[in-house]
Amino acid sequence: MSGVAPSFTSAHRLYVKSLYKRSLVNSLNWYIRRDLWRNKAIEIRAEFERNRNVTDPRALATLFEKAEAELQRTQHPDPYRPPLYPDGTKWERNLPPPMFSAAEKEAATSAH
Repeated sequence: MSGVAPSFTSAHRLYVKSLYKRSLVNSLNWYIRRDLWRNKAIEIRAEFERNRNVTDPRALATLFEKAEAELQRTQHPDPYRPPLYPDGTKWERNLPPPMFSAAEKEAATSAH
């Protein structure tokens, strides 16, 4: 697997953190209620903890492949977007009206 850094480097740690966070965010897209999601988050954490002491690079590569495949398989088709973030329900909802120059206003009124 070319995209994964060798084990126990800072890049490796960042990759594992990223994988963990992406797993949590994806599960949060499926579970709307936080009390139900918390159980899933605990399961995800337990899975990462189970593999914490794996040191064999080939075993790590296999674990990462399986985790990425599982994440891809369970990806939510319509992920949650916070309302004020891009593509959220309130994104650019109440923008101020565009400001026109005097020449643009004149051109617009003379066209009618």
